[in-house]
Amino acid sequence: MEIVSQLLPFVFLIAIMYFVIIRPQQKEAKARKEMIEALKKGDKVVTNGGFIVTVYKVENNFFSVKMNDDVITKLTKDSITRKYEDEA
Repeated sequence: MEIVSQLLPFVFLIAIMYFVIIRPQQKEAKARKEMIEALKKGDKVVTNGGFIVTVYKVENNFFSVKMNDDVITKLTKDSITRKYEDEA
């Protein structure tokens, strides 16, 4: 019985850590992955560098993005931060 009473606080601490830290991060990662998979040509996104670009072509590991009328470049899927929504 002593062992159970000594381990009980650690079990509670691990449970609290799971519900406060690990679970929300997993939910956020899942939502981000779904957002990236749902991107299509013409969507505006914000990159990690802060650029607002338009998706030009979707590839397996990359996006071809249009920065302006003359510049088309490739970005990894990891470098997309979020989808850009016009606030205006």
